[in-house]
Amino acid sequence: MSNASQLFHPVRIGNIALSGNIFLAPVAGYSDPAFRSICIAHGAAFTYTEMVSAEALVRNSGKTELLMRRAPNEKQYAVQIFGSNPAYMAEAACIVLEKTGTECIDINAGCPVPKIVKTGAGSALTRDPERLFSVTEAVVKAAGGIPVSVKIRSGWDETQCTWKQAAFAALDGGASAITLHPRTRAQGYEGKSDWTLLAELSGIVHAKNPSIPVFGSGDLFSPEDGKRMLEETGCDGIMFARGAMGNPFIFAQTRDLLTAGSYSEVTAQERMTAAWQELLGLSDLIGEIPACREMRKRFCAYSRGIQNGGAMRASLVKAAAIQDYREILAEYGFSE
Repeated sequence: MSNASQLFHPVRIGNIALSGNIFLAPVAGYSDPAFRSICIAHGAAFTYTEMVSAEALVRNSGKTELLMRRAPNEKQYAVQIFGSNPAYMAEAACIVLEKTGTECIDINAGCPVPKIVKTGAGSALTRDPERLFSVTEAVVKAAGGIPVSVKIRSGWDETQCTWKQAAFAALDGGASAITLHPRTRAQGYEGKSDWTLLAELSGIVHAKNPSIPVFGSGDLFSPEDGKRMLEETGCDGIMFARGAMGNPFIFAQTRDLLTAGSYSEVTAQERMTAAWQELLGLSDLIGEIPACREMRKRFCAYSRGIQNGGAMRASLVKAAAIQDYREILAEYGFSE
């Protein structure tokens, strides 16, 4: 396989040129503009919004606009949409482009959550390649030259591992990139993801069309995990999801590992500074009270592994205002 210095490299998604191949995945309930901004600041080469309902977009739901909003430092990003109706997905794509000017639209064909799957969307599309083809083709036509990527799972369950058919359906529909999270819908986020499937997909797609990048997701919790996925699977890029929660530093650390062979550990103060910046960004986006409520769990994630972290988290889960966070940080010796 390639040596580490060659594992970090620029990548293209259609007509988008990206400086690196380490991305933030679309994480439901987490990948809002505030968090994406922090990830960009700490080395993410590309970011995806959390999934946005095509039906909600067509019905003009105000909340979806917040989810899709570009972060101030986000020069390029992708908006992920989900749905199973090709016409709705096409209309949603037009709305996304009109409201955001995003550089890429991503189709969610991987979410395992029952309320999404029962509508025929998310990972239900992975076991219905014909519908996935129709959805992809409709979105590609509506996007008018803006690249469309598709994220899939390995299949519905162990008896229906349809990732290969799903991948070709998406590519035949005009997708410019494909991402595989090699778990089945039945696995959810349990068990281990099967990276051998990602390696197989990379080989198949690269042989058929070398200009189509294949990205990998699943069980990436450290820079070493990222390096290993790139080495073992030959994929073109990686997406950190849960591994970036409370740890946006993982992007720069992985880049440093790939380019220099090592990386620096992050100090507790650096963690709290990033959390504080995320709090302020989220407060600007959705208001102080809801932001403070949401940031309780995020501050808890940032504080994992630091000295007196348990006691600090006991206070953080009660924080209701920015001043509360300020006082808690000061109490444990952290500056903003």
